[in-house]
Amino acid sequence: MVDKRIENEITHGKYLADHGAGEIWNWETPAGKIRWVRRVKMLTENITKNDKILEIGCGTGYFTKEIAKTGAQITAIDISPDLIEIAKKETYSFLNINYKIENAYSMSFDDNSFDKVIGSSVLHHLEVDKALSEIYRVLKINGSIKFTEPNMLNPQIALQKNIAYIKKRLGDSPDETAFFKFQMKRKLIKAGFKNNIIKYFDFVHPSVPPVMIKTIDNIGRILEKLPVIQKISGSLFIMAQK
Repeated sequence: MVDKRIENEITHGKYLADHGAGEIWNWETPAGKIRWVRRVKMLTENITKNDKILEIGCGTGYFTKEIAKTGAQITAIDISPDLIEIAKKETYSFLNINYKIENAYSMSFDDNSFDKVIGSSVLHHLEVDKALSEIYRVLKINGSIKFTEPNMLNPQIALQKNIAYIKKRLGDSPDETAFFKFQMKRKLIKAGFKNNIIKYFDFVHPSVPPVMIKTIDNIGRILEKLPVIQKISGSLFIMAQK
């Protein structure tokens, strides 16, 4: 039986490769680059050169090359052959990266293979229960996961992920969604993870003019700490342990 969702993601990978993944993902604007740098720090913090890392949904290698700078051994996977080929070209000088085309629901790796599993904006493309179960399987005992994902309580994201016309217009794949914090916590517990922590973050929109980025970022860091306002931030930072 053909998995339509997987087919859609492979097709979406071709679209991203043809139209510029960085632009569609909003990493190329001045504000987008600030957001990207912050995510790099969040995802790579505490990685050591002795770690075996699995990156889920590596895409064109935007984050892969930054993870590689830690010296860790990285296995970077994606369902899209087109994006993997771009990633290989972009990171050819790094000898500690192994790229593989893999289905996140049914990976070829042995149980307890990786110290850490990480990803940026990838779980919301997947049938998340299947993905978390498989991630749990390949993660070593006491290993950890870190993901940054869109927050469904953010008004723009709610519109973008639930209205087909807007989703297509902004370059999303047909099946991608976003998460509520409480929903993701339940899914982590169901998959067997412990020490689950999910934080709201990111009030910097990719279209913020350069002259305003620092001010908006400073205000955003304050808003992230306010109990009610934080809930409409753009993203969730997901951390858990096996």
